[in-house]
Amino acid sequence: MKIKPECTRKKQGGTTKWAKGQSGNIKGKPRGSLNKVTLAIQSLLDGEGEALTRKAIELAKDGDLTAIKLCLDRILPPRKSRTINVDLPAVDTCAGVSQAQAVIVRVVAEGEITPDEGSTLSSILEARRKSIETNEHEARLSRLEGLEK
Repeated sequence: MKIKPECTRKKQGGTTKWAKGQSGNIKGKPRGSLNKVTLAIQSLLDGEGEALTRKAIELAKDGDLTAIKLCLDRILPPRKSRTINVDLPAVDTCAGVSQAQAVIVRVVAEGEITPDEGSTLSSILEARRKSIETNEHEARLSRLEGLEK
């Protein structure tokens, strides 16, 4: 059984709107299907990868800066992040989290870590603070509920 989407028209302006949750094309483009141009380029490049790589390396050796960048990006891709070594106090309590935040502010100010790295660490500590706070609230509620009974 084929389901035909119902189309609604506004009385004024004649614009067409499909019913909520339905597109105008039920079949649509299949997931993972490639554009014709992409398919054509892939068929041209099939079997040429090694030759193209060799040419890029030769151009890089001859001093072509674009080829050098291309080769280096493949050999050693840009680093997304690095390990951050900062001595922080224990973060078992909200006070400990606050002290750790102070340490992060200090090491960012001193240039030991970048502001982005400091922000990442602060976000982690904020999640830890919320976790501690949630546990403390649950414990308080449990005590209060125990007193009421």
